[in-house]
Amino acid sequence: MDRSFDSYAEKYDSWFMDNRNVLYSEAALVAYFLSRGEKILSVGCGSGLFEQILKSDYGICITDGIEPSADMAAIARARGMNVEIATAEECPVYPEAYDTILYNGCPGYITDLDKALQRSYESLREGGKVVLIDIPKESSYGLLYNLAKAVGTWDHPLLEGVCPRDPYPIELVSKACWRTTAEKVSAMERTGFSGFEYAQTLTVHPMYSSDIVEQPVAGFDRGDYVAICGYKSR
Repeated sequence: MDRSFDSYAEKYDSWFMDNRNVLYSEAALVAYFLSRGEKILSVGCGSGLFEQILKSDYGICITDGIEPSADMAAIARARGMNVEIATAEECPVYPEAYDTILYNGCPGYITDLDKALQRSYESLREGGKVVLIDIPKESSYGLLYNLAKAVGTWDHPLLEGVCPRDPYPIELVSKACWRTTAEKVSAMERTGFSGFEYAQTLTVHPMYSSDIVEQPVAGFDRGDYVAICGYKSR
């Protein structure tokens, strides 16, 4: 899991605050598979921005997080979270301690997803769930981000007139390696998760995704931000 967000912690929060409709569309998706009263661990919790919104807008309280960036963790701690500084692959195992383990926006920054999921599996109670949320490689955003990553900039003729007005910082795009929905489901299956459910948001072209706040809908066939929920067998 990438530790390189240290120098971009403030830029991460600033971009989301400048793109509030995208932020709140994504926050609604994160809340989709979560419930009040669950004991939840947030892997790759970043600055705790989403967890703050989940608490204030949905009454979902997430106090525990894993985050490899010390700068991000410091902001999350200031927002009231207990954060262990570690990668998803090397974080502690908390045997059967959690009802839900959340990976919001971080799977594309995790090198060994199988190893991370195995640690999560061991930390879940029987019947607990893991929720993976990020940009699918096959989505419109995924294709645009990979093109920007390949050319090293948003300022390129191939991207002129087709990318968002305020695209995600190229420094953060260049460090990601997005997987397809099928690849993430396969990794979850190898770990032992089953009973998959899906939800999605940002279903319009990336040029227009910041125009309104979207409510999530079931499925994964057209969203640029997709949640996959899998359950630990009882």
